[in-house]
Amino acid sequence: MSDWLIYGIGFLAQALFSGRLILQWILSEKNKRIITPSLFWKLSLLASFLLFVYGYLRDDFAIMLGQSLTYFIYIRNLQLQGEWQKSPIIFRLFLLIFPVIIVIYGYNNGAYDVYELFNNVDIPSWLLWLGVVAQVVFTFRFIYQWIYSEKTKTSQLPIGFWRLSVLGASLILTYAIFRRDPVLFVGHAAGMVIYIRNIFIGKKEDNEGA
Repeated sequence: MSDWLIYGIGFLAQALFSGRLILQWILSEKNKRIITPSLFWKLSLLASFLLFVYGYLRDDFAIMLGQSLTYFIYIRNLQLQGEWQKSPIIFRLFLLIFPVIIVIYGYNNGAYDVYELFNNVDIPSWLLWLGVVAQVVFTFRFIYQWIYSEKTKTSQLPIGFWRLSVLGASLILTYAIFRRDPVLFVGHAAGMVIYIRNIFIGKKEDNEGA
């Protein structure tokens, strides 16, 4: 597959990720509080699907790991909002088993193995581990959000989510610079402004509610 097509998939995924943030940001600015529309999670799921494919095509374990960890949290949030159940069952089943199919295909087809994933000649060991740590930190924001939402039984994006977003995005930007990955760099650089803005909106909301 050509590099242009691979990067096209990656940039489309990041455009969808950016689109969800812009939508969430505009609604939050309008309502003067942090809003979490269902479209945010729908775009997240579609973008995650595409970025997982991008990571697979680039043999980038860090990207695949990050998307694998958040993929099902997006689905859970759609369930909490009652949107997941509205989708056709065939579509839901496909989204649920897609990551598993990719992994099984990769191993059975000999496309990669554990050694290859952790010994990519284009990614030195220190950079790979930086990418893994960055993805884990960035992903933890959704684990935090998921736990918070399960407690309240509502899909929300608390202020802690945005703080972890800033920390994780900073690490991923560092990884992207050394990895020379324009897809990761553009996506996370654009998101950083919105992450910081949501922290201020969340603080103002908390102060007004106090």
